Amino acid sequence: MQFKNGALAAFAVVSASAQSLTSVLTSNPDLSNLTSYVSLFPNLLSTLGNATNITLLAPSNAAFTTLLSSPQAAGLSNSSIQAILEYHVLQGTIPASAITSTPTFAKSSLTDPAFANVTGGQAVEALTLGNQTVFLSGLLQQSNVTQANLNFTGGVIHIIDSVLTVPENISTTAVTAGLTSVAGALTDAGLVETVDTLKDITVFAPTNAAFQAIGSATGNLTMSQLAGILEYHVINGTVAYSTSLTDGMSVPSLGGPSLTIKISNGTVFVNNAKVVIPNVLVANGVVHVIDQVLNPNATSATANPTASTQTVAFSGASSATDVPFTSGIVAPVSTATAVVTSAGGASASASGSATPSAGGANAPMVTGAMGMAALFGAGAMVMNI
Repeated sequence: MQFKNGALAAFAVVSASAQSLTSVLTSNPDLSNLTSYVSLFPNLLSTLGNATNITLLAPSNAAFTTLLSSPQAAGLSNSSIQAILEYHVLQGTIPASAITSTPTFAKSSLTDPAFANVTGGQAVEALTLGNQTVFLSGLLQQSNVTQANLNFTGGVIHIIDSVLTVPENISTTAVTAGLTSVAGALTDAGLVETVDTLKDITVFAPTNAAFQAIGSATGNLTMSQLAGILEYHVINGTVAYSTSLTDGMSVPSLGGPSLTIKISNGTVFVNNAKVVIPNVLVANGVVHVIDQVLNPNATSATANPTASTQTVAFSGASSATDVPFTSGIVAPVSTATAVVTSAGGASASASGSATPSAGGANAPMVTGAMGMAALFGAGAMVMNI
């Protein structure tokens, strides 16, 4: 995680008169909901009470109201609510001045393997969009900073206008994001459990249009052949955010053959495909949406950066009327779906991020029967952090 040079050093000296976290939270009426939620989890209270060098992303009362009014709120369990709160605690003191238009990926305190299968804690993307400092979470949920740099003895607090979305597994994210061909193909190939449980992975996920463009080649694929194609889209053991990709990089895929990264004028390509939506965070890594299906039998296929569309890597393939592998896959209507399916020909910058969704709190990891409303009605413990 790299932030603006000198910013962290300048911020490291905390005044002897700096307030405790308890004092800052309780003195800000717009954080009363957060204060109540954190008080419900003794382990989290203890962690925050002893923590130093952290950044707390603090959802406003309105942010929690939005989440509570969503249809998914009633299904959130105790463990998922604690996971949400832990996801808002970032490792390292990150002042707003350290965040720039180049995305950075800060590790959070969310390490519970039921929610995060990445080394060092689940990440949150930080960047500026114009004059706005934002944090992006699962399903490209955008949380805007409404008040920055509330100092306390253990670090800094930024108040945000929406609750972060804990990244879900790849198969669920694919369906929610409208990548129904990917979801269906993983099911047909028997790879859902594999991609959902591997630790630290990068997936290049073709759009539905990409699969449709080679539709004639998909009908007669055996299960093994389909699995080989899909495994060629996965890098195992490495979470490669867009800022980690470099021109000329060659990385082995899960299936064996290597993938070649090309960067031209800031646009990222992998083999013959262009990254159209970068950095979709998932429970076990990151997904980059691409505009072509990669072919493990055509590893030399390369992109033409000046072309408006790239050439398919499957010789003789033609487009199909129906979108392959989507039978029985129903994508819910969501903000994330609009983001991915509206990407069109937009390219993703190696040092930037596609415009994410704004507003609306997508429910993270909906499980269990105990709702946030029920918890919020419970009596809060006395905070001492």
